[in-house]
This record gives sequence, structure tokens and C-alpha cells, in this order.
Amino acid sequence: MSKHVTFLVMLLFVAGWLQAQVADSTKTYRKKVLESTEVDLLMSLYQQDGVHSPVNGGIGTENLTNGTPTLVVSMPLNYNDVLTVDAGISAYTSASSSNINPFHSVPSTYKSTTITPAITGASRGGITITPPTTTGSTPTTYKTIGTPWLASTGASRHDVLKFVHADYSHSSDSRDFIWGSNVYASKEFDYVSFGLGGNVTHLFNDKNTEIGLKGSLFLDTWKPIYPTELREYMDYGSNFQNSGYFNGIKVYDQSGTATTAYLPSAFKAWNSKGRNSYTLSFFASQIMTPKLQAAFFFDLVVQQGMLSTPYHRIYFADKPNYYIGTVSDIPIYTTPDNHGVYQLADDIERLPQSRYKFPVGARLNYYINEWLVLRSYYRYYYDNWGLRAHTVSLDLPVRFSQAFSLTPSLRYYTQNQVDYFAPFEKHLSTESYYTSDYDLSKFNSMQYSLALNYTDIFGKLRVAGIGFKNANIRFSHYARNDGLDANIVSFGIKMVANP
Repeated sequence: MSKHVTFLVMLLFVAGWLQAQVADSTKTYRKKVLESTEVDLLMSLYQQDGVHSPVNGGIGTENLTNGTPTLVVSMPLNYNDVLTVDAGISAYTSASSSNINPFHSVPSTYKSTTITPAITGASRGGITITPPTTTGSTPTTYKTIGTPWLASTGASRHDVLKFVHADYSHSSDSRDFIWGSNVYASKEFDYVSFGLGGNVTHLFNDKNTEIGLKGSLFLDTWKPIYPTELREYMDYGSNFQNSGYFNGIKVYDQSGTATTAYLPSAFKAWNSKGRNSYTLSFFASQIMTPKLQAAFFFDLVVQQGMLSTPYHRIYFADKPNYYIGTVSDIPIYTTPDNHGVYQLADDIERLPQSRYKFPVGARLNYYINEWLVLRSYYRYYYDNWGLRAHTVSLDLPVRFSQAFSLTPSLRYYTQNQVDYFAPFEKHLSTESYYTSDYDLSKFNSMQYSLALNYTDIFGKLRVAGIGFKNANIRFSHYARNDGLDANIVSFGIKMVANP
């Protein structure tokens, strides 16, 4: 913990030094930094689909739906200080993560040509007998199947992330020095995060120049969830096919012959379950002319600990393949026509326990006229895992009345793959690190967005002492050349108490 304290002490030292530089500023009439309490109600809906699920080792459905309602409250504490608190949830349903446990129990008469199996039996054990409902009727026999191309019914198919973030900001009387601190906490089923941060900003040259420094640290903890077959191997050892979950389930080799040879001996559970992240950011902004503003920034990010995801499967090219489910689907395993068989993992994703990230970028905004502004952004990113990436984006806000504006946006992104990536069944068991997560592969993407914004500049609309300030809605379509597509709709409304 001492290095975390040292990090914060250094940040506070810099804050004190910068404040000393502006301590002799002449005190003038003070207007409140924030006149009234403001409340933001935010909501976003995200839906994606793709064919490279990392849970299934780089193939299979990536269908995911996520909703994120958020409440943000900004409160003036006095003339100079503002406290902002935002809290919300992020609730998702994921076909991909549902396949942490991909196995269904279905009637033995189930045919793989059935698109969506009817899950009627318990998903534990290979054979379940449902007692006759009436005298003389025939018991129902169930079999176990799975597929990377359909969602399972396991508990991991959905989760809720709960988060809260508080930020305190203090401005000097002259409004040319600002310092702040923040704290963050979030929790989901398998992950807990706690963060601290601080920032300082100095404005000079008649406030035409702005420089700032931000620092943060996150102390996170995993509750590792492993793929079902590897968890059973961890619990029962080499006899796991006759114990626990897999007792009575048949395992097949590549030719469809029942076997007891499956033994994922490469798998070892993680000893370290922590993940720490440290970020130091610098930015500078300059008003170049009455119409042109430029900004520059760079970050240093250091991550240590468990940086891989424990439920991402890996399949080795130099190891035999083993399956559970419908034997006739083995030859078409890697196609969406496979509705009944699942390949058992050789190991989980393994990545180094340290990572250094170095993003650097710039913004350039040009005021064309009172109705039109051009905003541009570029970022270059590289890290010690071998990843190199470029991001370019353009926004063109068009104001077609005093109240309404429309903003079309375009964002292009491209990256190479990390040193440790390989597709499904391309890794070798002799490698030290491996991932089949296509977020770490080579790809490029485009995102198209259109946002409509309404601003009540005169604050005419008020209800019960609450003033309406602005509202916006934004639609974005995201497309990657590896088959991942997503649509995002976001909505926000800002209200002011006693304006």
C-alpha cells in the first residue's frame, strides 16, 4: 500500500506547488462556479452481435444487450466548491458469457436441426429421468448438449454492475487554478473495483492557455469464474469425469468415439486475484485565434496483477479435441449450423501480469461561423504487449436555431494484434501466454453517430421549481471488419434546481 500512498502524496505536492504559483492573483468579484444544483438523467442502450466470442475460444455468438441508467447530481457547496456525485447500474444479458457453462439438458429425442432447444431438464449430470406424470406413462430421458452458437441458460448469461463516483472540485477566487479529488467504487458478481484520484488545472495568459495534470489509481479484485469443465477438473482432479458435474456425461473425441482421455492438465487456477491500475495524465489547451483552439494530451497507464479474463477458453492446435453433445455436429463445430456439440477447453487465457500503455493525442476545433463548428481528434496508442492503434474522429455540430443543434460524427479506429493473440485452435501448448480475444486482434472499425441537442437558453421551462436546461439523444452504429456490429442509443436530460 505504501506505493499507493506515495503516488497520492506526489500528486498533492504538485497541486500545492501549482497553487503557490497563482496565490498572488488579485481577488476580484466572485461569481459562483456553479449557481444552482444540476441533475442529469442519463440512459444508454447497447446491442451487439458477432462471431468471435472469447468465452468460446474465438468463435461463436457475441450477442449482448446492455442498459445503463445513470443519475448525476452536481451541487455548489459555496462560491468556489462543487461536489458531483453520479451513480447507476449497468445491466447486461450476454449469450457469450452464458457459455461459461454451455451445457443444456434436453430430451433425448432432441434433434440438432432444432434451432432453439427446449431446456426442460436440470443441467447437471448426463442423464436426468423425469418420473411419469400418470400411471403407465413413459419417463422422459434427457441428454446433455451445448454449442458456442447459442446462448446457454446458466446464471452467467446476465449480471448487473453497480457503481458510484464522487468528485470534489475547488476553484481559486481568480478562477485560474482548480484542484479536485474523486473516489470511485463498483461491484459486479465476479469483480470489485475501488478507485481514488486527483487533478490540478492552471489557466493563464488571460485564460487563453490551460494546463492540467490528473492522477488515479484503481485497486480491483477478481472472484475468478472458470469454464465449467476446467472448474470440475480443478475440484476433482484427473477423476473429474466420474465426479460432480460430469458424472454420467459422455465425452467424445474428434471421430465421435466415447473416451475418458480428456485431461486439461495445462490448466492451473490463478493464485493472484488482484488488478491494480495507475494513470497519470497531462493535457494542455491553447486558444490560437478567435476561431481556432488546439489541445494536446498524453497518458501513462500502468497495470499489474491478473490482466487476463479467467473464463476465456483456449484451444491448442497440438492437443486432441474432445466434445460433449451431439456427435453428428462435430464436423460442423465452427459453423452456426452446429446446434448441439461443445468442445472442451485446453486452458484459459494467459497474459503477462504487467502492462504499460502510452496514448498520446490532440484536438483541433475550428469555429466556422455561429451555426457551424468543426471538431477533430487524433490519438496514437502503443503498449508493451505490442499493440499499436490509431483513432481519428470528426464532429460537425450544426446549429439550426437558438435552441436546436444536430451533430453528425465519424470515428475511425485501426489496430494491429498483440504479441499473444492467435485465432481459435492456433495456439501451441508450449507458449507461455495466449489469448483468442478478438479485441486484441488486428482489426479496424467505423462508428457513425448522429446527435440531436435541445438547449433552453433562457430557462423558460420550469416545473415545481425545477428548470429544464437541455436534452439530447444520440444514435451510433459501430462496425468492425471482423464481423462485430453494434448499435447504441443514448439519451440525457439536464435539470436545474431553483434556477
